[in-house]
This record gives sequence, structure tokens and C-alpha cells, in this order.
Amino acid sequence: MYWDRISSLYDFFETAYNRKVFRGTGAYVGSLMESSDAVLECACGTGAISVDIAPKCRRLVATDLSDGMMRQAAKKLKDHKNVIIRKADIMHIRCRDGRFDKVVAGNVIHLLPDPAGALKELERLVKPGGKIIIPTYINMAKKSAGLMVKVLEKLGLHFERDFDLESYKQFFASLGYENVEYHVVEGRMPCAVAVIRR
Repeated sequence: MYWDRISSLYDFFETAYNRKVFRGTGAYVGSLMESSDAVLECACGTGAISVDIAPKCRRLVATDLSDGMMRQAAKKLKDHKNVIIRKADIMHIRCRDGRFDKVVAGNVIHLLPDPAGALKELERLVKPGGKIIIPTYINMAKKSAGLMVKVLEKLGLHFERDFDLESYKQFFASLGYENVEYHVVEGRMPCAVAVIRR
């Protein structure tokens, strides 16, 4: 699996290429948490966002499909007793409806063949009044970002979609999501954080 192969180098690569956004995205997502929150994070990767969520919430269930990524996340989160790391597919989370106050899926929606199906699953899991938080890299058509996408594709990563901010907003609108707030973490490859209120 691609993510297992790159798991030990992922943080180094992201920090070297896009440090401001890599760190800033987690900080912004963490700022949306409350101390009473039960949070589900899908596609947690190496725990880059998880480390900013864990200190702010009551409980975090961090999931990923890659064993290598989960190992990296476990190292990063070992001091947080409120964190459980589980293997799970974002399309089918084995969990009862409405269990979480917040659900986070960072930098994964553009990689999925069926992002609408994934959003329906996240919607199922969040409580009424809760939030679905979707950070996604945007502006991949920029020269430096476009080159980086080509490098990643050569290494085996496949992008289903490339978003700029406008197409990202249109994507959610096309699925019928109207109550969405957007925040952009600026940098070499910016990240748009969509916050959907349930």
C-alpha cells in the first residue's frame, strides 16, 4: 500500500515542502474542539492533525486504513490517554449513529472515488448539532503545487479530484450542503477547511 510505504517519511516531506500549512491546519482544526467533545478522525495518517485535537477534546478515536500511518500516529499520540487508534475504512465505520460531537476527515476527500458516500457516512456518525470538518489541499493547479502533485502521482498516489477554493465550495453545494463555513490555511499548497454544521 502506498501509504504504508511512505509513512515513515510523510511528516518530513510535508514539513520540508509545506510546513506552514501542515502545522497550521492542525492548529485550526484543534481550535474548533471543545473539552466535552467526543471526536472521530478518519484518515488520521501520521497524527498530524490528531496531535492538535487530542489535548482539546474529551475523547478522540483516530482511524486510518494504513498500518504504517497508524504506527506513526501511535508514536505521536502515546502520551494522550484519551486517544484510541483503530483501523477503519472511511466508507464503513463500525459505530452507532450519532456517536460523535465532531467528525474530522483531513486531506482524504480528493483521493476517494466516492466522496459523496464518505460524507454520508460521516453525517451518520455525528450528533445533531455537531460538526463535520473536512480539511483538503487546494489550488493544485499552481505551478509549484502542480509539480508536487506530479511527483506524488509518480510515487503511486492517485488524485480523484483537484480543487481550488471555488470548486471546493461547488463540490459541497452540489451534494446539498448549505450550512458550510470555509477557512483557508495559506501557504505553498493551501488547505481549505470546510466545516459543516449538522
